[in-house]
Amino acid sequence: MHRQTRATSIPVKVKAAVAERDCNHGPATCILCGAPGGPHCHVVRRSQGGMGVEENIVTLCDKCHYAFDEGLFMDRLRPLGFNSREDIRTYIIDYLKGFYPDWSEEKVRYKKWD
Repeated sequence: MHRQTRATSIPVKVKAAVAERDCNHGPATCILCGAPGGPHCHVVRRSQGGMGVEENIVTLCDKCHYAFDEGLFMDRLRPLGFNSREDIRTYIIDYLKGFYPDWSEEKVRYKKWD
């Protein structure tokens, strides 16, 4: 497996830690809408070098993941105050900063020469 592929994939250990962080004392739930979800969403996308580390992964349901990645299903999120993909991104980053106060995109991006 290529080094970058390995760095951007999400290990089972990371999925378990993210699910625990995002579970709200129950099963893993979407941090946006509260529906059942999985810890599989990269905040900084894999295609942009986003690593598969706790600080870059959040739990989202499939529809919220599509809204974040592609802008689909936004109508269901508007009542929650999300009007755009950027609104979702801002919320997720603020959420992560609550756990990791020094969070930054640079820290979760794969660097080829490190």
